[in-house]
Amino acid sequence: MHNNLRLIFGAVALLAAVPLAAQPRGDEPVAVPSSIKQGVDFVYVDPQMSSVAIKKRKPRNWLQRIFGGSREDREQRSAPHAVFLQLAQGLEDYRSTWGALPQAQVTAGAALRRGSTGRRVDQLRTRLGLAPGGGFDEALFQRVSEYQRVHGLDADGIAGRATIASLNAGAEHYERRIAINMERAWRLPATNAFERYVLVDSGAAEAYLFDRDRVTDSMRVVVGSPETKTPMMAVLMRTAKANPYWYVPPELIRSLTARRIGQQGLSYLSEFHYEVLAEWDLTAPRVDPRTVNWKAIASGKAAPTVMVRQLPGPWNSMGEMKFEMPNDFGIYLHDTPHKELFAEDDRWLSNGCVRLEDYRRFASWVFDRVPQASSQLEQSFELPRPVPVYMTYLTVAPSAGSGVVFRADPYGFDALAMPQMEFGRPGIASAS
Repeated sequence: MHNNLRLIFGAVALLAAVPLAAQPRGDEPVAVPSSIKQGVDFVYVDPQMSSVAIKKRKPRNWLQRIFGGSREDREQRSAPHAVFLQLAQGLEDYRSTWGALPQAQVTAGAALRRGSTGRRVDQLRTRLGLAPGGGFDEALFQRVSEYQRVHGLDADGIAGRATIASLNAGAEHYERRIAINMERAWRLPATNAFERYVLVDSGAAEAYLFDRDRVTDSMRVVVGSPETKTPMMAVLMRTAKANPYWYVPPELIRSLTARRIGQQGLSYLSEFHYEVLAEWDLTAPRVDPRTVNWKAIASGKAAPTVMVRQLPGPWNSMGEMKFEMPNDFGIYLHDTPHKELFAEDDRWLSNGCVRLEDYRRFASWVFDRVPQASSQLEQSFELPRPVPVYMTYLTVAPSAGSGVVFRADPYGFDALAMPQMEFGRPGIASAS
């Protein structure tokens, strides 16, 4: 690893204040306010979960710090998370391989493939480090395929529009993306910070269970859609609920529940196993839904003052267990009745909360057993000890073969982070 890497461990995070969410809310996430720049910022709901947060500190330009940057103002920190170190090594590897190639432009045009010839093929060969004049031969096919695999493109060996655009973005663009992901990884727990913790990576739609800084288990998850993003945050998981209710948010009571009742009558409530309570209080009495002016609620003339909740059961969107982490954004982990979604590559589908592929395996790790409810009613279980949960968003993954592999950026957080980082004017970051 580059010698300068030993000198880069400085405190770089911003401690974001958590605003109070309006109540009542229901079981749906609340958007993170724009004042928290989620390109790189974490929300440290529990301040003890950050060893790097200092107010009014900007993210660092890791490119300059690794490749000959200033040594001023370097606060020492205990060994950072392994992902940070892997990405730092990956950045060096990327620069010495793909970054060392000629950064020449390839003229846009028709897709280039095996058998293609001409000026644009020569440009492509030069850009990928091959001598011009050989046409689109097997060597170029293999080079294009490898470039596509590393850069998150369909590795078909055809230099189409997306591949040409990626090549023309230049190595510095991708080096900056690695640096952005290093910034996110810097905010993960340092070595020996916790005995156990959960890492949810919304960029990969995966969850990892760490025990003494080693991954002991992992599973697929369903995370927020691009419209309802799962935020980057750090929070303590404290309780789990077996046979959970689902509490319909007031906005959905108006836009969904009341309107469906207007369309098909009160049978909608019984068909989908809902009950109505007099007010937003868990101890409130049940009320006869015939006494509620659903028409006024649906039209917006009356605010929904009643609570609507879905009863526990196989139909419930929380599944059989919900893992609670007190926070003002309504984010939690839970089971789901829709197990088929975990077989999909596209798992950016939720309203922001995290659906677990195997809640029983997760509960066994958290509790050392699967808590058993004594009835079909909702029942709460306190964790033996609070478990830290770090939710991040990594669009670059360490790779043993190529240093790094780039992923898609469904939330657009990389583009959001570019102006947040201290990269300076184009070209300055890539000076060795």
